[in-house]
Amino acid sequence: MLLSVSNLTETMFLQKLIISNFKNYSEATLEFSEKINCFTGNNGVGKTNILDAVYYLSFCKSYFNVVDAQNILHHHDFFALHGYYHYPEKTPDHISCQVRLNHRKIFKSNTKEYERLSDHIGNFPLVMISPYDRDLINDGSELRRKYLDSVISQFDHNYLDQLLSYNKALQQRNALLKQMAEQRYFDDVSLGIWSEKLQTHGKPIFEKRQAFITEFNPLFEQHYQFLSGNAEMVGIDYNSLLTTTSMSDLFAGSTEKDRALRYTSTGIHKDDLDFTINGYPLKKFGSQGQQKTFVIALKLAQFEFTRKIKGFKPILLFDDIFDKLDDSRVEQIVKMVSGDNFGQVFITDTQRHRIEKIFSAINIDHRIFNVVNGTVTREVS
Repeated sequence: MLLSVSNLTETMFLQKLIISNFKNYSEATLEFSEKINCFTGNNGVGKTNILDAVYYLSFCKSYFNVVDAQNILHHHDFFALHGYYHYPEKTPDHISCQVRLNHRKIFKSNTKEYERLSDHIGNFPLVMISPYDRDLINDGSELRRKYLDSVISQFDHNYLDQLLSYNKALQQRNALLKQMAEQRYFDDVSLGIWSEKLQTHGKPIFEKRQAFITEFNPLFEQHYQFLSGNAEMVGIDYNSLLTTTSMSDLFAGSTEKDRALRYTSTGIHKDDLDFTINGYPLKKFGSQGQQKTFVIALKLAQFEFTRKIKGFKPILLFDDIFDKLDDSRVEQIVKMVSGDNFGQVFITDTQRHRIEKIFSAINIDHRIFNVVNGTVTREVS
């Protein structure tokens, strides 16, 4: 087993969110249902930005734009986010973030500032499902590695620390390779020191990734079969040279190549995930519908895995994923996340009447908000 799995499943939820100068919002204060929260409105009015603010409070960064300054409302010099959380067996937590132009980012928990942002990751686990997730299939390996790392880091701080240390050592080794090429000398001893550090941090990263995929795959396959009606077989394979070769042998065999390229060409920073459907690459042989189902199943399995590990339910964000789905399939998904296995859920949708119709038939605590150009009002039934 990767980690011990708790049988407890308690509820963590965001009670209140206060936004200042974030994206297209100057000021907003929102109080949420602990179960289902829906944001309706036309495209481009700011529905997704609310979900991104919730995401930011869990991951210390935007889901869509990693440049913090670009998330500040135009003509302002800062943004601030405040979240008030109900947390299992604890008093309510106040998480705050402030980003000011030309200043470092400040993250606080109950007025105490974090020394390292990485210490916050995983305290408020969250799963986001977005149309942009299709990039996991169609883009390069870096995005899939980042996804894999972000999932494991939510329940394993040691993994995150190893990853940060590996990346620092990688930067140093690459800088040395570049310096040696520019100054036309070769220092085998210094290069070996950084290679050894990469091995020290890389081996446990590889082992934890491998163990995670082994445990995660059956859960993912179950969710895909549920969503697709057992239509086809899917899989996720962890693609790493370390499966067959030690890292020391990899570095020894790539020294001349690395010198020519001026960077480290092998290691766990080159690993990938292979997505397959009926044994073939999903990117080439999966239809748009199959790819969309694959990604939703991937994220729902991530939710389930994290829930079991943490012992309580992560927050789940659905950003405009109902596009091109018929109303019956949308209703099936909403009914599913309304069940006991799921906790607090945030949904954005352009079709307000569809959301109202679904919740008129489902007896579940919910709130519906209407969004118009950076202004949010709660619909009172």
